[in-house]
Amino acid sequence: MSKSKPKSGQKFSAKNIAAGFLMALLALSLLGFGVEGFGGGARSVGSVGGRDISTNEYARALQNELRVLQSQSGQSITMEQARLFGLDQMVLEQLVTTAALDNEADRLGVSTGDETVQGEILQISAFQGLGGQFDREAYRFALQNAGLNESEFEDSIREDVARSILQLAVISAARAPDMLTTPLLNYQAQTRDYSILALGSADLETPVGMPASADLQAFYDANIDSYTLPEGKRLRYAWLTPDMLIDTVEIEDSILRDAYEARASEFRQPERRLVERLVFSDMQQAEAAVARLQSGEITFEDLAAERGLSIEDTDMGDVTRAQLGTGADAVFALSEPGIAGPVETSLGPAIFQMNGILAARETPFEDAAPQLREELVADRARRILSDDLDMFEDLLAGGATVEELAQETEMRGGEIDWRDGDTSGIAAYQAFRAAAREVQQGDFAEIQILDDGGLFAVELIEDLPPTPRPLDDIRTQVTRDWRSAQIVENLRTLADEVAGSLRDGADFAALDLTPERFEGMTRTDFLPDLPRDLVSAAFDMSPDDVRVVAGDERVFIVQLHAISDPDLLLDDVANLRDALSVQLEQSLAQDLFTYFSSALRQSQPIQFNQQVIDAVHANF
Repeated sequence: MSKSKPKSGQKFSAKNIAAGFLMALLALSLLGFGVEGFGGGARSVGSVGGRDISTNEYARALQNELRVLQSQSGQSITMEQARLFGLDQMVLEQLVTTAALDNEADRLGVSTGDETVQGEILQISAFQGLGGQFDREAYRFALQNAGLNESEFEDSIREDVARSILQLAVISAARAPDMLTTPLLNYQAQTRDYSILALGSADLETPVGMPASADLQAFYDANIDSYTLPEGKRLRYAWLTPDMLIDTVEIEDSILRDAYEARASEFRQPERRLVERLVFSDMQQAEAAVARLQSGEITFEDLAAERGLSIEDTDMGDVTRAQLGTGADAVFALSEPGIAGPVETSLGPAIFQMNGILAARETPFEDAAPQLREELVADRARRILSDDLDMFEDLLAGGATVEELAQETEMRGGEIDWRDGDTSGIAAYQAFRAAAREVQQGDFAEIQILDDGGLFAVELIEDLPPTPRPLDDIRTQVTRDWRSAQIVENLRTLADEVAGSLRDGADFAALDLTPERFEGMTRTDFLPDLPRDLVSAAFDMSPDDVRVVAGDERVFIVQLHAISDPDLLLDDVANLRDALSVQLEQSLAQDLFTYFSSALRQSQPIQFNQQVIDAVHANF
């Protein structure tokens, strides 16, 4: 069984280990894995030292990791796809490490007593009844479904706890040294005192006017790269989308009515209630809880908390009378939010807190028809396109060009000078942009599918080199850029004069200037209405340094006054130091365990039975 690496300060619990192990076994049992399913009587996929890695152990770990991968991707993943991700090798690596740790724990005599194992099993919620007590029958039934007996399951807990003890022993010496913590703390918590003077176009004695034609042409030529379109492709395409077919699609009234009736639950919603529920082991406890609620001694939320439950655990959402079962009459009898019950339910005596009334709502067919028609038309248009897909592909396979496809079918043709970043027209579709990037001269055109179910084919006419945009087409933009550049240039000249005076010993007041002063600023502090790189500039300076920083039609003068080391007496600084120490210790602990487990693996012979491994894969 695989196990995650421990972190410094982490408390290992056999309860958590066993509960997770059992849940994996229960899920796996539904899939029909078993030793006999792998043929040949083989019971292991390999060994580490003298310890076998069983076929069932490998299958369980593989299935668990596959389920995690599917959850992350949001789609079904086959074993072949999982192996492309290296999932099988990762699982084998985990199991080899686990087996190596087990061998080392055995060698050192690390073990867990029966009393500890029993105590942890008694606390596993999966084995508890409604009253929170250990349920022997639930324990037996769960293990039986997982194909285990009690001895096997308890041994697995014992082994996991022994590994945890060994891991904790390895990482317990991980401590964050001051030589690492202090520089990190200084970097994050040191503060700066500085002043910033912002200069804008209003500070110039002479406003920047409009450029002469020669100046504008010179600026355009000097910055031609900024006005050059990137290389691209001239493409010919044919396409057909559901929206293009909408006007040709008709939906009969009878079909609309059938769709309305099929979605009756959406258009005819019965009266509902917003309800929370608490279930008790007997009626006496439920009645006592209601009495406390009615007397004002306790709230429903606090009552749930007493039982170890959050409001999310008790929330039933908005429910109908039918969904409430035997509790419906009591809940629906309330005309305003309040407590109902106790009522005997299939789960036991229960009390309900009703938080809101949602009136019945019905959308008449006449009001729902436009929505239904729109959806059905779009759906039918997509199906028409799907049905026509083979026909379009056959035409291309028969030698038709993209241009002929547009001439001889309902598909519409066009050309586009496409460059990366263009999202106009058909290039608004991601699928088309992807095809445009890939298409090369001489490629055979294929029918491809757009995001909305539409179809298209594309072919390359010619490659387009980087092309300067004509000045006349972008004169307004270039003029705006020229003026911005002139403003910044003139402001920098002014700022350099001020900065020179400051470096010579003058101060802002003597220069009749009023900067904005910031004190106790860290690297992560935000300066409202000022560029972010001013903070970086301040932290690159020494006390009394002056720096000029150009921005967008503004220029800034930064003067650093003081650098202050972190004050460890401040709570936030102390908390930051503690957090950095924890992060460093966790990183060191992970490295220590990695080195330790690697050394164990190298010291023990490792063998794999590829035939049995392949047999396990074949069962997925």
